[in-house]
Amino acid sequence: MGKLEDRRIKIFEEELFPHLEALKTFAYHLCYNENDADDLVQETYLKAHRFMDKYIEGTNAKAWLFKILKNAYINEYRKKSKRPTKVDFETVINFQEHEEGSAGYFDLREDIFQNMMGDEVTVAINSLPIDFRTVILLCDVESFTYEEISKIIDVPIGTVRSRLFRARNMLKEKLKTYATGLGYVDRRGAKEEE
Repeated sequence: MGKLEDRRIKIFEEELFPHLEALKTFAYHLCYNENDADDLVQETYLKAHRFMDKYIEGTNAKAWLFKILKNAYINEYRKKSKRPTKVDFETVINFQEHEEGSAGYFDLREDIFQNMMGDEVTVAINSLPIDFRTVILLCDVESFTYEEISKIIDVPIGTVRSRLFRARNMLKEKLKTYATGLGYVDRRGAKEEE
């Protein structure tokens, strides 16, 4: 058993663990919350370790991990949607105490920066519906092939292509104003001036 466990550790370290940052990025774009994203990545690696016997050494470890992560996200989303809304009474009490006391120090810049999600492109990607955001992230950010994406999200390749086409068009519309503000001009369809 010692050699088998050593082999599993080696596979984990050489093939699975190098994808940690890519998984964190993908998880963050699904959750919009760093702590939730970290929890999702941790759960992904725990499940990967638990089901290591299902992994075939030398295959696409990144796609395998992304599929585990996507399924874990869906399962967690389903659990949360069935739970009643929770109220953290300590937060309410702290809020009330703060409101009853002095006005306190309020830094508008700090509040704005804490609530910003990133640059315009990130905000635009994050505003896409989840099915479209997922294919954009997997294809254009993580460089998975259509076939790999199809396996990760469990849809036919035609659906991947369709979602990607629609997602890119939605993204283009969302970024049009931003690009114009930076001075970019849409010259498609313009005739050459002589």
